[in-house]
Amino acid sequence: MAENFFLTGCASGMGRHLTDVLCKRGDRVYATDVNHDALIETARALAWPADRVRTAALDVTDAAAWERVFADAVAAWGGIDVAMNIAGLLLASWAHETPIHEIDAQVDVNVKGVIYGTRVAARHMIERGKGHIINIASIAGVTPVPGLAVYAATKHAVRAYSLSAAMELRPKGVYVTAVCPATVQTPMLDNQVQNDAAELFFSGYRILTLKDIEKAVLHRVLKRRSLEVFVPAAKVKMVQLLGVFPWLGPYVLPLYKQSGRRRQQKRR
Repeated sequence: MAENFFLTGCASGMGRHLTDVLCKRGDRVYATDVNHDALIETARALAWPADRVRTAALDVTDAAAWERVFADAVAAWGGIDVAMNIAGLLLASWAHETPIHEIDAQVDVNVKGVIYGTRVAARHMIERGKGHIINIASIAGVTPVPGLAVYAATKHAVRAYSLSAAMELRPKGVYVTAVCPATVQTPMLDNQVQNDAAELFFSGYRILTLKDIEKAVLHRVLKRRSLEVFVPAAKVKMVQLLGVFPWLGPYVLPLYKQSGRRRQQKRR
């Protein structure tokens, strides 16, 4: 049965791919992005039909904009079944060198954006007595990541907020899922190829594709509506040990750094 979706960060990467997939399987998507011109161009390039996809500009850091745009989505589709907070920002840097504006930007987009979106969607879904909110966290939300301290902090926050909100909202008929993927091949990753501080983000057995995220969302997240989903499950659970036992970091992380550095340099 077709459902109505509200997505953020749809001009590129994960948001763009999932909008396309959902549209092609028959769902209706209200697709948003802070860069509306790029989103419109994406819609044209992928030939998204107007009866399946509506687009709108949304700065996820603007609480008032959230209220307005989500209300427009409800009016357009008659209700939202699933809201996905995908928009995110990754700016690698060493902790003592991180510029103030990069701290503010990552906290505003990654944390406040998810909180604002969850808050607005939850109110709507509570009124309907049903709904599903999906927040994209990260492998960086379950383990220490040197070089990505601010980003990791924001994704820890997304995961903690999502799990807490899930326990509040489940009795009201609303599910919340935190999705924690390992590194995914997106333009956001490409932007960090020249940044030495991002070396750990290139580590591991392989970098996930958007198809991997698609499979996880369609076959695990939407069907099971679990509290959290790790992608891939085995890797994230293994790395999660560093979150429980951070003292292992100095022994384990050098191996990941070496792997990540090699892969990153091959891309340069």
